[in-house]
Amino acid sequence: MTQYLDFEKPLAEIEGKAEELRALARTNEGMDVSAEAEALDAKAAAMLVDLYKDLSPWRKCQVARHPDRPHCRDYIEALFTEYTPLAGDRNFADDHAVMGGLARLGDRPVMVIGHEKGTDTKSRIEHNFGMARPEGYRKAIRLMEMAGKFGLPVVTLVDTPGAYPGKGAEERGQSEAIARATEACLRIGVPLVSVIIGEGGSGGAVAFATANRVAMLQHSIYSVISPEGCASILWKDAEKMREAAEALRLTAQDLMKLGVIDRVIEEPSGGAHRDGKAAIAAVGRAIEAMLSDLDGKDRAEIVKDRRTKFLKMGDRGLAA
Repeated sequence: MTQYLDFEKPLAEIEGKAEELRALARTNEGMDVSAEAEALDAKAAAMLVDLYKDLSPWRKCQVARHPDRPHCRDYIEALFTEYTPLAGDRNFADDHAVMGGLARLGDRPVMVIGHEKGTDTKSRIEHNFGMARPEGYRKAIRLMEMAGKFGLPVVTLVDTPGAYPGKGAEERGQSEAIARATEACLRIGVPLVSVIIGEGGSGGAVAFATANRVAMLQHSIYSVISPEGCASILWKDAEKMREAAEALRLTAQDLMKLGVIDRVIEEPSGGAHRDGKAAIAAVGRAIEAMLSDLDGKDRAEIVKDRRTKFLKMGDRGLAA
């Protein structure tokens, strides 16, 4: 059943009426409502395009957080073969907010790592809503170092509100773990490409996305802080999140202009949550293109390419 966002309520009414007509026809033999239902479908399709053609930053936040968007597990199952999950940080525990392992993308062996939010109440609690603890980042470091040792490209899928801020995480060195993961991204001598598939929140996202090439889905977000958190700090009022979303410049389009990302991946009409298969296929094509762009570079060139990208980022941002 489709879950509608606040700004989609007019669309929900039209699609609901079309479904009511079809349900009525199913219970009344001989009743033909196809013409009326098709007219409503056409109206809904036009409204969907209109609603999504110029989304505000806050509405993009809502779309990026939609529970029906494809998650990391969906991308791994659809795009990769021979996936072999690897667990644990060899120090404390296995963090289910981070999943990763060896796999193949087409004929190319890779290491894939990503945040997993979960799809229902039970799995969301198990995966801590995609908010990784220190052991999650240390697991990612272990997998990145393994990929570097065996010459495997690394693919990361980012979808997190941010790193988990709980007491236990802080006691186990959350900030240090995030910094080490970011350092590992910069240090490994193999191609590293990253895709923001939903939320890219704070250092928890940067720890996976300090990559040679970074792409974002069209309606995903990537920011140093959530709009609600920013509003609470600047205006002492979380209800100012719309203004904060505008100020943060967290959309894929803004970040492309600033040079923070390298590619915007177009989503199906109405967002990735309306056609997950098409969104996943588009991400797969983007990953393959980004990896192909790095083919032929040796380890020193890969590391230099990545470091240069981030050192130049501020200059391009100031110019924009």
